[in-house]
Amino acid sequence: MEKVPMTEGGYLRLREELRNLKTVERPAIIQAIAVAREHGDLSENAEYHAARERQSFTEGRIGELEDKISRAQIIDVSKLNGDTVMFGATVTVVDEETEEESTYQIVGELEADIASGLLSVTSPMARAIIGKSVGDSVEVSTPRGVKDYEISKVVFK
Repeated sequence: MEKVPMTEGGYLRLREELRNLKTVERPAIIQAIAVAREHGDLSENAEYHAARERQSFTEGRIGELEDKISRAQIIDVSKLNGDTVMFGATVTVVDEETEEESTYQIVGELEADIASGLLSVTSPMARAIIGKSVGDSVEVSTPRGVKDYEISKVVFK
């Protein structure tokens, strides 16, 4: 069974989502199905079909989360240190063309949220900077072409 690397924070978010689906969403869906059944003919009952579809999606997500949680390999970032980029590092890079600075934490695929600065370990940027150190320049292929970045800071928190 292949392990799925993730930070402790990501693991806790998945556990919370699973708990919410099981204790809040699932009972609400069961109630919605029961109410819709009371309306009679199920073949033309839009509420019933919508509730069943929501139930199907929720059960699928529960199964997916249980699988990922069971295969989670939690990496305690607070025990890591150094100036070499690796999983869990919070990295500041500077675009060598525009001097624009960006900061990302390298996390597991399930935790990735670029808007929050959480960069998937499998992304082109992460693959380019992993193993590099402060002061190194990297070339990253993006949809807009090749970009050059310099690693200016590596922090483990």
